[in-house]
Amino acid sequence: MSSADPQPSSPAIPATPSAADDPIANLPLLELRDGLSKVVDSDPALEDTVEAFRSGSGPVAVDAERASGYRYSHRAYLVQLRREGSGSALVDPIPFGDLSALGDAIVDTEWIIHAANQDLACLAEVGMVPRKVFDTELAGRLLGYPKVGLASLVSEVLGYRMRKEHSAADWSSRPLPAPWLVYAALDVEMLIELRNAIEQELRREGKWEWAEQEFTSILDAPPREPKPDPWRRTSGMHRVRNRRSLAVVRALWEARDQIAESADISPGRILPDAAIVEAASAMPVDRDTLQRLTAFKGRGAHRHMRTWWEAVDHARRLPESQLPKQGPRYDGPPPARAWADRDPDAAARLSAARAAVAEIAEAHRLPTENLLAPDTIRRLAWSPPEEATLEVITAFLRDHHARPWQIGLTAEVLTAAMTSEAAPLD
Repeated sequence: MSSADPQPSSPAIPATPSAADDPIANLPLLELRDGLSKVVDSDPALEDTVEAFRSGSGPVAVDAERASGYRYSHRAYLVQLRREGSGSALVDPIPFGDLSALGDAIVDTEWIIHAANQDLACLAEVGMVPRKVFDTELAGRLLGYPKVGLASLVSEVLGYRMRKEHSAADWSSRPLPAPWLVYAALDVEMLIELRNAIEQELRREGKWEWAEQEFTSILDAPPREPKPDPWRRTSGMHRVRNRRSLAVVRALWEARDQIAESADISPGRILPDAAIVEAASAMPVDRDTLQRLTAFKGRGAHRHMRTWWEAVDHARRLPESQLPKQGPRYDGPPPARAWADRDPDAAARLSAARAAVAEIAEAHRLPTENLLAPDTIRRLAWSPPEEATLEVITAFLRDHHARPWQIGLTAEVLTAAMTSEAAPLD
């Protein structure tokens, strides 16, 4: 735990480089103002941290590091915090399992999180649930920044260059190397200053209320439902041509997923997608043929060879009635590329709606997907209400979780797109 924060000085933005190919390289490298805090991994240290953050002032910067690409779970392996008057803390959640006391100490203040949707679930898993958030990534999107990664915004808004070298590290490793800890601590080092600068910009552009609605919607959003047939997301699936081969993909994917979940290892480290697709394409007739395939010669694949062959053999023996369908199941409209043939009127409505929403987004310097979810537009165009009045379209948008500011900007043009005669498609 570092000592109380000094009042931060305004970041000094260097002069524009004369002829640099990479202007960011000329910015000063962001460093820790108070030095590196010791990792909080004992009960006494956690108690001190809880008290320090309870007695701090203002919003609290929060971040979490997971071990994506290494572990099956999405649990947090490090939680970073910073608050005025509290300093910075690096908390290892593994020895504790539950950090509810820390979450409760800051629950009544605003949590500043970059890309909150990525961290809220793993924070909740350890008992840290905010009541109010400020998402700097989402705010950057509302302001029309072309790059909204934390490092990009810190350089653009505050004039500092951030380290990127440990973004894909295995944070489940113990002990965590000091350079990794510095990298993690820097993620919250200037998050408060970034938040304050972005709020000023949001207010200047008349987008502050939009941001408040977006931040509220993040906390109100229901948990994401699992996608149907997740095995269909296997990389290289486009090379699998028939239903029997699809059954092999499904069987191998499900067998791999069970092993990965049990061992808490990323599925791709047990068996790569390339191996699944190769087996489905080759359709081996026995175990020896399977293990001679190039992608199955690695040590990881060989360790579970019996399981892989049993999965392939099971798929080979399935009756036709149990084979997966060639195309995926859709919860909603079919892919838009098929609309012109299946329903030209719907395709015309979609084209008109997309064009109208894109024009509004451009006028307000917004990514189109942040003005209105593309899935909402597709659903409306595919199955419009029988009576497509402004009131009905407004209710439709509200039912599909559009925020008031989004409805205010798009309801009228979408009503027109659903009711007017759209130009015929080429």
